[in-house]
Amino acid sequence: MRKEQIAEAFKQLQDRITQSIENTDGKTKFTEDNWKRDGGGDGRSRVIQAGNIIEKGGVNFSAVHGILPKKIKEKLKLQEDEFFATGVSLIMHPENPHVPIIHMNVRYFELLDGSYWFGGGIDLTPIYIDRNQAKYFHLQLKEVCDKYDTKYYSNFKAWADNYFYLPFRKETRGVGGIFFDHLNNSNGQSKKQLFNFVMEIGNLFAPLYCDIMKQNSTRNYSEKEKDWQLHRRGRYVEFNLVMDKGTKFGLDTNGRTESILVSMPPEVKWSYQYPIGKDTKEEQTLQLLKKDIDWISI
Repeated sequence: MRKEQIAEAFKQLQDRITQSIENTDGKTKFTEDNWKRDGGGDGRSRVIQAGNIIEKGGVNFSAVHGILPKKIKEKLKLQEDEFFATGVSLIMHPENPHVPIIHMNVRYFELLDGSYWFGGGIDLTPIYIDRNQAKYFHLQLKEVCDKYDTKYYSNFKAWADNYFYLPFRKETRGVGGIFFDHLNNSNGQSKKQLFNFVMEIGNLFAPLYCDIMKQNSTRNYSEKEKDWQLHRRGRYVEFNLVMDKGTKFGLDTNGRTESILVSMPPEVKWSYQYPIGKDTKEEQTLQLLKKDIDWISI
């Protein structure tokens, strides 16, 4: 497959996702911002704000190319200078604390010599962890993974547990999901098979998350629960700004800052030593922000 075909497929994926979110939210539409990258390539950022369910969300598509910055080249241990990268990245911050935050991205990277790899992932960050919801989420991911390789789910889940982790807090970002990178033909699958896998993960997002939105968006919530949501959003910001490699890559390659930081929530708070009551829902959630939990069997 040519890189142009992959980019076009990702662009169409962005269309399907934004349409599904709009239909489920039912109030407002995405605004689109088309942009050009000075070093080569372009993209389109779509943002939804002040919806019935989604307080702020972004679904970005990009297809960029150019010369790799020296520190990126050294970090990836690459010989080639010229690169092409395309993908879809999204984040949804709901209004209701009972609807979890979600992140997903699928991406493709190619060098001038024709070497390539796919990457991506999807993870769920509940404000209050619902074990049944976490189980449902992971079952859907495992079903897709198992169609391509029975080792994918366990390997990629462990990768997500380790990646979406705040070591200075000793907390996972949420209930995890899957994360993968550097998938190429050295993994024993053809480029077409890997592309199909990545696209199926991308296409899973809309029906899976829209179902979760519908199930939880009408639940009542208290001021205490809203305050906890704003506090937990602070952890999300900490991860994205301190730990996330995608954020760093985008900024280091002269990406569009406004699009990269669309992942930030619209409102957040940091409370010094946030009080956690014993045997509360907040304490129960903190106890489940651990690596290596078998959410399917929990």
